[in-house]
Amino acid sequence: MKEEFRCDCPVTTALDILGDKWMMVILKQMLIEEMQTFKEFIESDEAISTNILSLKLKCLEQYELIERKNHPTNKKTKLYHLTENGLSLAPVIVELVLWSDTTLRKFNPIMRESDALESMKQNKEQFIEKLKANYREKMAIHHFTTNSNA
Repeated sequence: MKEEFRCDCPVTTALDILGDKWMMVILKQMLIEEMQTFKEFIESDEAISTNILSLKLKCLEQYELIERKNHPTNKKTKLYHLTENGLSLAPVIVELVLWSDTTLRKFNPIMRESDALESMKQNKEQFIEKLKANYREKMAIHHFTTNSNA
């Protein structure tokens, strides 16, 4: 499943991995919605199919954006968590949220409003740092490191 990169451009290289419509959705679900299991991803509102989800999780793991471990009480269940490389995409995800709210709300007026969105608007940098710190704290509680080579 090794990716073939189209060229030497950093933007194009990033989009070769993250430009698929599902990749950022999965990362957002992990970071903001705290999803960890295959079942949680499948049952989400985004409605990703099982075969596509399997491929995308493998790709994210291959590029060290996520890691997978066995659930401590159910070895058949796998838990997926962001690595530091994946967590470093938090500013990109927040920027997408803010850009979408500002630019696309008129085309999709049913987009949800939230306290988190208001916090992002008020102090984006503080929101990002708090989001990352909360994620790291939750992973530490579950004995899950966010190292990219754990």
